[in-house]
Amino acid sequence: MRKHFMICVDNHGYDSSLEIRKLYEVLTDKTAQKHHQLRVIDESGEDYLYPEKFFAPVRLPIITKEKLELATV
Repeated sequence: MRKHFMICVDNHGYDSSLEIRKLYEVLTDKTAQKHHQLRVIDESGEDYLYPEKFFAPVRLPIITKEKLELATV
């Protein structure tokens, strides 16, 4: 499965779990998406659900994606 990354644009109520302007890995979770949530690997290193409005899509160059894939293995 390919990794998907989004940038945090809001962390209201989750200051210790999410950092604004930080790139986060997002896991596919169709049930969460139905509830307007994303499953994100946060600062704890675990995946949790957060409101989708807290994140914005980001387009990364292929070389950056490749380096991120290697860094998170």
